[in-house]
Amino acid sequence: MAGLLEVYDCDPQTWAAVLTGGSGTTAMEAMLASLLPPQSHLLVIENGIYGERLSRIAEVHAIGHEAMRLEWGAAVDLDALQGLLESGRFSHVAAVHHETTTGRLNDVGAIAALCERHGAALLLDSVSAFGAEAVPFASAAVMAVAATANKCLHGIPGLAIVLCRRSALEAAPPARSLTLHLPDWASHQRRRSTPYTPPVNAVLALDQALRELREQGGWAARGTHYRKLAAQVAATLKSLGVEPWLPAAGSSCVLRSYHMPRGMDYNALHAGLKQRGFIIYAGQGKLLEQLFRLSTMGEIGAYDMARLQQALRAVIAGR
Repeated sequence: MAGLLEVYDCDPQTWAAVLTGGSGTTAMEAMLASLLPPQSHLLVIENGIYGERLSRIAEVHAIGHEAMRLEWGAAVDLDALQGLLESGRFSHVAAVHHETTTGRLNDVGAIAALCERHGAALLLDSVSAFGAEAVPFASAAVMAVAATANKCLHGIPGLAIVLCRRSALEAAPPARSLTLHLPDWASHQRRRSTPYTPPVNAVLALDQALRELREQGGWAARGTHYRKLAAQVAATLKSLGVEPWLPAAGSSCVLRSYHMPRGMDYNALHAGLKQRGFIIYAGQGKLLEQLFRLSTMGEIGAYDMARLQQALRAVIAGR
């Protein structure tokens, strides 16, 4: 728990790291269900599947909310967001940091600044960004950040993480969920206990992963490494006539999306790369036939990258 706070130099007097068993979605649900009071009115920013999932979580827990709906992959319209916040209707905002539907990296720094200006608390889904992208913990608007062990931190699946302001935990409403109530987990963890069976193997793996992150220079160094790998992938694909679906400046370092190669469908591309030892992601929903996604997250070295580049050339260009 101390190691998680150290990733972004969070003051332990202000912040608490709360761990529970589950996926990244578990962290998202625990965050919203635990911290939003009954009288709150939540604005959810949607520009992909995971923003829509935040809205679904709010709906399931009967949390009053509205959605700011954008095209999948679109940048957040900050002027429109400001207009919504100026209305005074919203006490809280929920946003996705890295929207892996398309690889879009939302400008959470600017979103946090607008929330701070208009007195709204920000709950951030940073599941696919925590440990490699900048998180605006310094903003007074940021109330909680959801993460997971098995993405940029290089742990294993099974451990959901929420970094919360201690003041938010203390002011949390009565439990909406028995097993996902963060104040309950935090209270037990302060006594070196857990309310329910923890995923012990995932906790041990995370402890080792955090040591390795520190040894490798921290989150900024990891993000720089990911970006270097992503640029190598982009250059190789460009040489094969495959263009990025989003500009690099608006994409995360973790995962990027690309137009389908001319004359090739996703199944053929996936099968060819899988045969050579690499798994890629399809586009989701209506983007299924438009793009594919490729992640450079993980313990990837020069040899792995050379093999991937060779596989891409073999499958796309037949050489």
